[in-house]
Amino acid sequence: MKVEKIESLFYIFENAEALPKDVGGLMNKALEARQNAYAPYSNFKVGAALLLDSGEVVTGSNQENASYPSGLCAERTAVYYAGAKYPGSRIMKIAITAGASNGNTSKPIPPCGACRQAIAEYEIKQKTPIEIYFMGTSGEVIKSDSLKNLLPLIFDNSQL
Repeated sequence: MKVEKIESLFYIFENAEALPKDVGGLMNKALEARQNAYAPYSNFKVGAALLLDSGEVVTGSNQENASYPSGLCAERTAVYYAGAKYPGSRIMKIAITAGASNGNTSKPIPPCGACRQAIAEYEIKQKTPIEIYFMGTSGEVIKSDSLKNLLPLIFDNSQL
């Protein structure tokens, strides 16, 4: 048996105002998108904004359904829309904000497992890392230089 240590490196910003100007603007788009979330069942709203290599910004918000598995997270809404509308573009950065509708969520909320896998597909497809910034509704923002920090043992097409 051998042991292998896998480490991830994250950057922590005190708040959204501490982000670089371009990322702060992207996070503001995610905050706006969060307002469009349809979350009557969980009351947990999520907004995502993607910056494409063309400079285009694509946003998404979570969309719930009374049949819970039929809903879709904000990150996948945005990623799949970008893939359909701008198939030749690369995703450079993703900003995510999430939290309860009826209060303040100051803890950074990362993408769920399904969203991590969806983002991984695009990161592998485009052969370049995607910077991911995530926060609650306020407070600290965490930056990852690549999805591989959030999902180090990626399942991809090389295993098929």
